[in-house]
Amino acid sequence: MYDLHRMRLLRELAHRGTLAAVARALDLSPSAVSQQLSLLAREVGEPLLEPAGRGVTLTPAAQILVTHTEAILSEMETARARVAARHDLTGTVRLATFQTAAHTFVPDAISRLHAQHPDLTIALSHISADEALPALRAGDFDAVLTEQYPGRLPPQTPGAEAVVLLTDPLHLAVPSGWDAGSLADLADAPWALEHAGSDPRGWAEGVCRGAGFAPRVVCESADVHLHVRLVEQGFAAAFLPGLALPDEPSFQVLPATMPAGGAAMATPTAHRTIRLSRRAGSAADPALTALATHLHEAADSLTI
Repeated sequence: MYDLHRMRLLRELAHRGTLAAVARALDLSPSAVSQQLSLLAREVGEPLLEPAGRGVTLTPAAQILVTHTEAILSEMETARARVAARHDLTGTVRLATFQTAAHTFVPDAISRLHAQHPDLTIALSHISADEALPALRAGDFDAVLTEQYPGRLPPQTPGAEAVVLLTDPLHLAVPSGWDAGSLADLADAPWALEHAGSDPRGWAEGVCRGAGFAPRVVCESADVHLHVRLVEQGFAAAFLPGLALPDEPSFQVLPATMPAGGAAMATPTAHRTIRLSRRAGSAADPALTALATHLHEAADSLTI
């Protein structure tokens, strides 16, 4: 019989990529992780890892083990959730959220939850949206918030379940006093965008290409509130989600569709989708259900 602890280490390696990352996450030494995986290989009777550059990659046998480990852990998650459903809501739920959600509806949701269940603690972490799902699968969090931009397919995440919390409209923000009758008028303007390779950056560059230019990026940051500040100070134009807009902007928030000689900035339906994800099998957990309920209520109360 295969050792489940060792199978979990193999699964961690599949998700985290390196022995060192597994060791850091589980407070072990890399040699201890390597030793346990070697013992698992002996149990299986064939190699589970093979060299790949300076690291290792999983063999076909190891991939089979990881798939079955995911199924076993999902059943364990269901068992844990069903037992938890028999008791009052106590303990800690680990929630990961990205910046604009953390600055808007998430604190409201936590306040609502605490008012009804004072013995339940929400441990909140601020991480980037693209890191959230891998962290959820690795077991670092119990629930995560993610975002999906137009034209981007939702990530395929085996072992996770997701529900839509809200759709957040996307806007073009232009400093006050700039002459911008259309997006094409901003072809030579400085821009504040997120990092290259991110979904928000890919969407923004695609919109600009549709207007006939590539944006001249002078600020590259995942801090959307920095983008707001740069627009306010007249340094750069930016695309901003509705959750990031001030109540009374001191800059131009241009229409979703602009007359640009046939080129459109974005359609009136341009928005990002914000989702709440949790591990498959955890639906029966009353603490996670309560958190999801209050996140929905807080999101529904927004005016964006």
